[in-house]
Amino acid sequence: MIQPTPSTAPVPDAECAALTRTLRRRGTVVLSVFALVWTFAGASGLASPGAALAVEILAVPVTAVAILLAYRKGAAPSPRMVDLPGNWARSVGIVNVVELAAIFAVIAASNASGHPGFIPPCIALVVGLHFIPLARLYDQWQYKGTAAVLSAVAVLGLALIAAGLPDVSVRAVVGLASAVTLWASAYHVAVRG
Repeated sequence: MIQPTPSTAPVPDAECAALTRTLRRRGTVVLSVFALVWTFAGASGLASPGAALAVEILAVPVTAVAILLAYRKGAAPSPRMVDLPGNWARSVGIVNVVELAAIFAVIAASNASGHPGFIPPCIALVVGLHFIPLARLYDQWQYKGTAAVLSAVAVLGLALIAAGLPDVSVRAVVGLASAVTLWASAYHVAVRG
């Protein structure tokens, strides 16, 4: 998608630049919205209703600012154009369907076994792992970091369960840590490309 000019300096073609910007904007929106969802899930595990409400209220402008940064006028073009593999959109769809099926399986298995406390860390693991192929499919190396951190959050959640922490506390830790991870990725994509 990069075409050399007579001066041999690579120049991004307009279509590639537009696709890069569109994908990064969409990525910021998706990451931010799911960070908001994780925030509400995590806040529901906080002992203080006042603290939960404060976290939820704070989450809305944090999400809005990430999205505004992605769509701001006058933003510098992405420093690097995406290099997408063939059939990337179809592959992304498959990854997302597998992720959704795995989330439903986690919920069903956890509830059926009488261990609903496993739902937040196991979903965090599923979401984290789905970023591994997305990093390649969207040509966003940052998503490998997102995958690693969300997977670590999942392991922490499972360790907290093993240590005997109440399910609500595990939900608070996993939910809020997952939200921060997704916001960090959203801001990075919005600002750095």
